[in-house]
Amino acid sequence: MGQDQTKHQIEKGLHLYQSNQTEKALRVWMRVLEKSADPAGRFRVLGCLITAHAEMGRYKDMLKFAVVQIDTARELEDPDYLTESYLNLARSNEKLCEFQKTISYCKTCLNMQGTTVSLQLNGQVSLSMGNAFLGLSIFQKALECFEKALRYAHNNDDKMLECRVCCSLGNFYTQIKDYEKALFFPCKAAELVNDYGKGWSLKYRAMSQYHMAVAYRKLGRLADAMDCCEESMKIALQHGDRPLQALCLLCFADIHRSRKDVQTAFPRYDSSMSIMTEIGNRLGLIQVLLGVTKCWMIQKELDKALESIEKAQELAEGLGNKLGLLKLHCLCERIYRTKEQQRELRDHVVKFHECVEEMELYCGMCGESIGEKNNQLQALPCSHFFHLKCLQSNGTRGCPNCRRLSVKPGYV
Repeated sequence: MGQDQTKHQIEKGLHLYQSNQTEKALRVWMRVLEKSADPAGRFRVLGCLITAHAEMGRYKDMLKFAVVQIDTARELEDPDYLTESYLNLARSNEKLCEFQKTISYCKTCLNMQGTTVSLQLNGQVSLSMGNAFLGLSIFQKALECFEKALRYAHNNDDKMLECRVCCSLGNFYTQIKDYEKALFFPCKAAELVNDYGKGWSLKYRAMSQYHMAVAYRKLGRLADAMDCCEESMKIALQHGDRPLQALCLLCFADIHRSRKDVQTAFPRYDSSMSIMTEIGNRLGLIQVLLGVTKCWMIQKELDKALESIEKAQELAEGLGNKLGLLKLHCLCERIYRTKEQQRELRDHVVKFHECVEEMELYCGMCGESIGEKNNQLQALPCSHFFHLKCLQSNGTRGCPNCRRLSVKPGYV
């Protein structure tokens, strides 16, 4: 298959893919991969296969094609191709919740000396790295990466990237419980979709609606949460987006749990768990198991709650997801307090505080914890964040956290 024929077949596949004929598109692209002798065409078709498998939640296949793409990039001996292929390798590992590998591949991308094309990818690299740091609950570094990605998006006038970063920032602020910002950023993403997204894939609309639904639920606006989640789920079903379907099912279950409708929540959690297991989203599975635990606690089935916690703890430890572990210790503390088992209670109290210290989830001004309840937060340029009211009332000349880190033990 020659260069022109390769190009024609790739375009044919893209047309089929955009018309929701995904399996036909995959067959066309696989045929190109088998028959084309053009390395640049093979590289491009591998990019199409990586994107399609990512959107379908076939993350192991996504990773397999990313590895082949790296070999093709080396054959082409072009730093731009190599940077793009390492970014796809990073993204594949991010989807499979291999966060340390993601960070390592992202650093490889940033260290490559490519041309302008590579520099334009740096925003996407920073976003992927930020998502990985967030998966590991390393909040300051996550925020630093998201802010870098946002700067790249603004400098390159890349509205799609800005939309994706806004959704990740929504997720970031949901985790540390600043629910105003958790809603603000996906609303900003939805505005970008309305203003610029006429030619974009509908996944951007679905993504922003899902993150809005999560924030609305946290704020207790359950009807708004349900509306946004239904909109997101409708698009996910139309486009066969399994990862988003799993997240929407989890959100539906959480909404029903917030309404104390446990009997409706359980089957939604089960459906979400089934898809999360199928696609390999272990971080999502932790969230599902946390929701299931809380349902058992509402029903006062404490032993069943502890069974769910045990499964979630194994996953969280395997991923290095410290926030998940903190939440599990918190739930265990409540359960053992009710059971009046003092030794186990003390053990989880100690572990809870160790997690808080490790993640620096406390305000460096007032010393109170961050992420325990809904609070307005403000980040300084160094990406350390504090209670907004503390910054407003105390003012600051530089960051108190950075000042503490710069004092060397033994020289105090």
